[in-house]
Amino acid sequence: MSDRRKFVKQTLLSSAALLSGSALSARSTSARPEEVTYETVRNKPIVISTWDFGKEANAGAWAVLQQDGRAVDAVEAGVRIPEADPGNQSVGYGGRPDRDGHVTLDACIMDDKYRCGSVACLEHIKHPISVARLVMEKTPHVMLVGEGALQFALENGFKKEKLLTAKSEEEWKEWLLEHKYKPQKNIENRMPGSKHDHDTIGMVAMDNHGNMGGACTTSGMAFKLRGRVGDSPIIGAGLYVDNEVGCATSSGVGEEVIRIVGAHLVVELMRMGYHPEAACRKAVERIAKRNPAGAKDLQVGFLALNKHGEYGAYALQEGFSYAVRSDKEENIYEAKHLF
Repeated sequence: MSDRRKFVKQTLLSSAALLSGSALSARSTSARPEEVTYETVRNKPIVISTWDFGKEANAGAWAVLQQDGRAVDAVEAGVRIPEADPGNQSVGYGGRPDRDGHVTLDACIMDDKYRCGSVACLEHIKHPISVARLVMEKTPHVMLVGEGALQFALENGFKKEKLLTAKSEEEWKEWLLEHKYKPQKNIENRMPGSKHDHDTIGMVAMDNHGNMGGACTTSGMAFKLRGRVGDSPIIGAGLYVDNEVGCATSSGVGEEVIRIVGAHLVVELMRMGYHPEAACRKAVERIAKRNPAGAKDLQVGFLALNKHGEYGAYALQEGFSYAVRSDKEENIYEAKHLF
């Protein structure tokens, strides 16, 4: 009997050690930069966003957060900056059109109370994120699309504008000569004069009160089929906010993100104890596992922030960058990558 008790005790101790080791491994990936510790990252507020142009967007969000504003107000203000920039051909005004020459915009927003709003295939409106905000606040719905979204925007005081700039129109006409329709890696590519097909700005933030919010907005894949919608306006795919756990957003080929409900997956992994970077990596690995042949020719990146103020990102390919702004830093980082 004593031998049996000894065996059971040893088994329980071994199991506890394994479980402890699993929990540690789930949080083993350190935040970027590496020297940031668990204690120091508790400081808030903080805002993070995708790509290098997220730095300017973060500045807009930071102005709100510094005034003790809500995270949801900050992310809306932040992403409105690239939406209004005609030089940014992947978001809002100046975005590249679909294959028929129409600029169609997608956006969504989510706050700390699980409220969310979204618009898709919206034309003629420079700031789809603000229309999405009104969908969240003034309707019983989550998403409006196409003509219905435009009608709603006009009824709420938005003005119709021409969104197709001369530069984007010229590129579209060049594309018509070949009709080559293939997503490319690292579509945000910062090199002047580079041609790339699409991108997104995704932004998540935590305010002084520890509440979170997120926004995502894009003109979608350049020269896409008319009516195509990617992950950006899909709650749970391109963006998800859970005020108990954290928030996540994505950028890249939206079809791949939709297939794994990517942003929600990342948040649920953080709920299980994964550090944001480790959670983003798990989501990226799932895309690669689902589509091992095609994944090497695509780019998808995830970005996440948890309730402790820890953040991280991970991508399929090299080249995915993200911007961070807090009391302690204002930096751009290159995400780790699978391939």
